[in-house]
Amino acid sequence: MTSPVPRPVAVGVDGSPAGLAAADRGAREAQLRDVPLRLVHAWEWQPYSHAPPEGPEVARRWSEGVPREVTTWLHHRHPGLDITAERLTGPPPEVLCEAAKAAELLVIGTVGIGPVAGFLLGSVALATVAHCERPVVAVRARILDDGEHRGRPRLVVLGIDLGRPCDDLIRFAFDSAALRVAPLLVVHGWNPPPFYAANSNPNRDAAIATEEQTTLRHALGPWREKYPTVDVAEQAVIGQPARHLLEAGSQADLVVIGRHTPSPKALPPRIGHIAHALLHHCPAPVAVVPHS
Repeated sequence: MTSPVPRPVAVGVDGSPAGLAAADRGAREAQLRDVPLRLVHAWEWQPYSHAPPEGPEVARRWSEGVPREVTTWLHHRHPGLDITAERLTGPPPEVLCEAAKAAELLVIGTVGIGPVAGFLLGSVALATVAHCERPVVAVRARILDDGEHRGRPRLVVLGIDLGRPCDDLIRFAFDSAALRVAPLLVVHGWNPPPFYAANSNPNRDAAIATEEQTTLRHALGPWREKYPTVDVAEQAVIGQPARHLLEAGSQADLVVIGRHTPSPKALPPRIGHIAHALLHHCPAPVAVVPHS
């Protein structure tokens, strides 16, 4: 009986610093999982009225060289890694989402909020995250040196909503922590009902906080049994989840959050305000895991 072909880690590359950061992160994710790496460059020439003087042919030749150059760069940084590279034609979000269907996860680059915009910033990155059927890891443009990789904290942070439990989301976070031999911090942000907030009662508020913490601990109990080697800590904290996740992300190697996938008849997919805040402001890579 033949073994199943491993699903690769897919990476969207575009020749920008953000794309190189994504490629490096994708290579490390592939090595952790012992799977191949697949580089995907989406080419779509736009006939702008003020096109650069070089014209479309020069731009096309540059595009053809991007996968090859990134592959060479990665072979120097990650010797022995199985890498394939493709240049595909079509709108980048569609190309990347299609490539992700056969992958363990998709890695893309983003520079967050700032004056410099990479190819995968803005509408392309947001559309990819919103529509992708597989987990998407968004990586900042800053490329770390190998020495900094070794000294960087290896904490994995999971943002969870107890009102919307999701096995796929929790499993991805525990798997990520187990692969890295890293501790897992689970953050559940909550707010008291409006009436309670307007009529503060210290004893009542403390009781609610204790109940939220207990509920979170019980929800994670079965996962602790499935992953006995993962050191898990949980925080049920009052306030906006995005703020607490951004704070935890400053010391993390990966922040994991979910994206609720609506039914086909519902409104177009959205990433949600928490994912939007983290993708723009979190210094750590952010994994967005779709779930029903």
